[in-house]
Amino acid sequence: MNDQAANLRKQMERAETGKTTKVVSIISGKGGVGKTNFSVNLGIGLSQLGKKVLIIDLDIGMANIDIVTGITTTNSIVDMIEEKLSIFNIMTTGPAGLSFISGGSGLTEIFQLDALKLSYFIRQIELLHSHFDYILFDLGAGITKDSLNFILASDEAILILTPEPTSITDGYALVKALNQHEQRLSLHMIVNSCDNEDEGYETAVRFKRATREFLGLDISIIGTLPFDRTVSQAVRTQIPFLLYAPKSKVSKAMNKIIYSYTGHAVTETKGLQGFISTLSNLLSPRKKRGSRNG
Repeated sequence: MNDQAANLRKQMERAETGKTTKVVSIISGKGGVGKTNFSVNLGIGLSQLGKKVLIIDLDIGMANIDIVTGITTTNSIVDMIEEKLSIFNIMTTGPAGLSFISGGSGLTEIFQLDALKLSYFIRQIELLHSHFDYILFDLGAGITKDSLNFILASDEAILILTPEPTSITDGYALVKALNQHEQRLSLHMIVNSCDNEDEGYETAVRFKRATREFLGLDISIIGTLPFDRTVSQAVRTQIPFLLYAPKSKVSKAMNKIIYSYTGHAVTETKGLQGFISTLSNLLSPRKKRGSRNG
C-alpha cells in the first residue's frame, strides 16, 4: 500500500512539474574507447543547452570521472549505502553545472545488496525525480548480469565504438546480448577516434547494417568523433575538452552529436519512475542468477 501511495505521489509530482527525467546508459563492448570522456562531455554539452544533468559513475574498477573533471569527490554510492547518507550529500557539482556521483571502491557490492540495502538504494534514486532532465549512467565495458539490469531499465543506451575490429566485434556481442532480453530498448551509437568523418560513418553504417540484418535491430547513428590530440591534452589538464578547447575539431564534432542527439525524438520515455520500477524488479534478490561476462 505504501508503494502504491509513493508511486501515485511521484506521478502527481511529474504532472505538476511537467519534467520527465530521461535515463541513459553509456556503454561499450570493450574498454579504452573513450566512454567516460564521452559521458562527461555529453553531460557538459547538455548542460550548456540549459539541461540539468547528473552522471552516475558505475564503471566498476575504472571509475575515473573525477580524473576527467579534475574534481575529487568526498563520498560515493558505497558510502551512501553503508552510512545511510542522502543521495544529495554524495553529489558533486562539476564544470558547467554538471552534477556527478562517484561509484567508489567496493562498487561491486551495489549489485549484491541485501533486501534492506537495496530498498534504501532504490529510495535514494527515487529522490532524484524532477531534479534532472538527464541521468547518465557511465557503465563498465562489456556486460554482466548486473550492468545489464541498469541498461534494460534505462530509456535508451548510447554505444561507443571505434573503428578497431575488436571494438566492433565486442560492441556487436554486447548489442546481441541486450537484444536477447529487450527488443524495445532504444539504441544509438557514436564512433570515436576516427581518422576522418568518412571512416567513422563507414564504420557506423556497416555496424548498423549488420545489426539490422542479423539481429533485426535499427540502431541510430548520432555522429562520429575524430582522433584529436586535444583530448589527451584535456585529460592531462583535467579539463573536459569541450571547455578546454571549444573550437577544436573534437569539440565541434561533439557539439554536432549533442544537437543530433537532442533532436532525436524517443518514441516512449519511461522516465525515472519507470527506470526505478524496472530496476527494482530486475535487482530483486529472487531475480538474481549470477553474472555473465560479455
